[in-house]
Amino acid sequence: MESAALALLLAYLLGSLSGSLLLGRLVGTDIRQRGSGNAGGTNAFRTLGWRFALGVVAIDIGKGALAAAVGIWLQHATLAWPPHALAYACVMAAVIGHTWPVFFGFRGGKGAGTLVGGAALLWPACVPWLLGVWLVVLTSTGYVGLATIVAALALLPLAWLTVPGGDARWAFALAASLFILFTHRSNVQRLWTGSEYRFERARVWKRWFGRGAA
Repeated sequence: MESAALALLLAYLLGSLSGSLLLGRLVGTDIRQRGSGNAGGTNAFRTLGWRFALGVVAIDIGKGALAAAVGIWLQHATLAWPPHALAYACVMAAVIGHTWPVFFGFRGGKGAGTLVGGAALLWPACVPWLLGVWLVVLTSTGYVGLATIVAALALLPLAWLTVPGGDARWAFALAASLFILFTHRSNVQRLWTGSEYRFERARVWKRWFGRGAA
């Protein structure tokens, strides 16, 4: 039990190391005072450019993978947990840390990058599917938030189709999809009211089919 608590605490602290806020300090800015106010990769890209956003995403994905590694490392001392269950719980703890970081006044990002980092280590087969769904929705609608929500929800049918019952990936798929839906609730509200930011340059399907129709 003590090992599990230590692993979850370490994972939360790792998650609290927000990529956008750490890099923002290096360039003398708080990204939460720019754009949408979200400390994530999308807002970083829109306000500070792709190079800054690439560094943000690398840190956020990396800490998710590192949190999973902490869970794997301490799993041997926590035999009461099913295989990899502690590692998946550590990923979720890191996501919670990313969203409510103790080092930055509990105001962080929405957790998608950190989830992908953990999944890349523990459930690598799901990552191409998630990225594929994300790209299809983004390039057809231009809505980054909607693409992220749909990709996270895609974990549920993917688990149903490929994961045996009782596997820890079931719990991870449910927790991750519900958490992303929760952190993107403002995006859902803006989509409903028609005020959500649309990334028009990403709508390649519209350009391709529009050109063909012309």
